[in-house]
Amino acid sequence: MLHSALGRFRVIGIMEGISYLVLLGIAMPLKYFLHMPAAVKIAGSLHGLLFVLYVLALAHVTMTNRWSVWKVAGAFIASLLPFGNFVLDARIKHEKA
Repeated sequence: MLHSALGRFRVIGIMEGISYLVLLGIAMPLKYFLHMPAAVKIAGSLHGLLFVLYVLALAHVTMTNRWSVWKVAGAFIASLLPFGNFVLDARIKHEKA
């Protein structure tokens, strides 16, 4: 799976999606309900790193697989929506690398 740009993009996308859900579903409630701001600091930093890697992987897969502007825009928008990366992964799962 990590042998192609598409495979790397899918793995990073899943990791970024999980980090986003952890940030929204665990870290933010810890911060606001239990007054633990460190949770957001840690999860947010990790999510930020994974988001940058996601954008770089998106650029790489765009160049190697010649994705259209619309497909790239859809992949970027998917990264901004909770569960968006998982829906995107299901759609590109059978695409050739």
